[in-house]
Amino acid sequence: MKRHIIIVSGLVLLLISAPLLSSHVQPAEWGKPLGAAYDGPEGKSRSVTPAPLELAPDERATMAVFERATKSVVFIANTAIQRDPWSFDLFEAPQGSGSGFVWNKQGHIVTNFHVVYGANSIRVTLSDRSEYKAVLIGADPDHDLAVLQIQAPDETLSPITVGSSNDLRVGQKVLAIGNPFGLDHSLTTGVVSALGRTIKSLSNRTIEGVIQTDAAINPGNSGGPLLDGTGRLIGVNTQIVSPSGAFAGIGFAVPVDTVNRIVPELIKHGKLIRPGLGVSLVPDAMAKRWGVKGLIIGKVSRGGAAERAGLQGARETLPGRVELGDVILSVSGKPVTTVDELMDVMEDHKVGDRVAVEILRANRRQSVTVTLQAVN
Repeated sequence: MKRHIIIVSGLVLLLISAPLLSSHVQPAEWGKPLGAAYDGPEGKSRSVTPAPLELAPDERATMAVFERATKSVVFIANTAIQRDPWSFDLFEAPQGSGSGFVWNKQGHIVTNFHVVYGANSIRVTLSDRSEYKAVLIGADPDHDLAVLQIQAPDETLSPITVGSSNDLRVGQKVLAIGNPFGLDHSLTTGVVSALGRTIKSLSNRTIEGVIQTDAAINPGNSGGPLLDGTGRLIGVNTQIVSPSGAFAGIGFAVPVDTVNRIVPELIKHGKLIRPGLGVSLVPDAMAKRWGVKGLIIGKVSRGGAAERAGLQGARETLPGRVELGDVILSVSGKPVTTVDELMDVMEDHKVGDRVAVEILRANRRQSVTVTLQAVN
């Protein structure tokens, strides 16, 4: 009997003491804070998992490309002169911003034309935060390209490494560096989503061979470089497709092969010197209204390539009556029905090239050879 009493007493002691021993680790009511006095494991910092001894090779490669290429990327801000509607005073107001990159040690900066369009003053900020006034050296609105120049010490200028775009493949890794929304030197990565796209420039001309990418491109990225996995320039980020105006998975870049052909022309001449036939053409809409499938020559430049080849423009036969000139059907074997298509064909040629031009004259097809001349 005495032994039984001892056991019961032990049980009573256990039941009484158990809540006292565990009260400090009891969780609070579900959905509420644990309380300041709680000292259980949930109220303490999690243990840190040690980092791997080395980063993944792909990570290291991306970091190396960024560290090297970011030295070439610049921030561009432009201002325009505006008039105060109340005082009528003139003042400079921020008009836009974008990105660009150093082309050479002479301080030439490449960017998009639309980044500097309409600017009265342009400022370029290098990767070391130094800022310089820039002047517009040349522009090609049809390809949305422009070249600026700054006066900066050689040691602050890091020209970008130029690659090629004719050997790109869909799925290839790409990196975009720029200043989206004014956030300087932002890096995004992705792949080449498609090749050979066409987009419209600010001048409503078609830009051919454009690179499509899913690397995030937002306002402020325009004019910045699109790089391959080794850090070579493969394009200039130009446009996005987005219902909201922000990135939606489709960005476009002007291919570097186009950039590498046009930029030297802009540096030398301030504009792109194009090859041409030396003719003025009747507007596409008028030719379509007349039911003509081809390009109607309105006027032949005196002493120009077309005149030397024997091409004929429209002429007045009687007062108020005009006889149509030759109709261009194809150039270099490629059919042309719009001025845009003709300019696309000219992209594949240079001044001095001899091209076969098929024309329709008096309802008869014939071919003539034209030596292309320089045109503005």
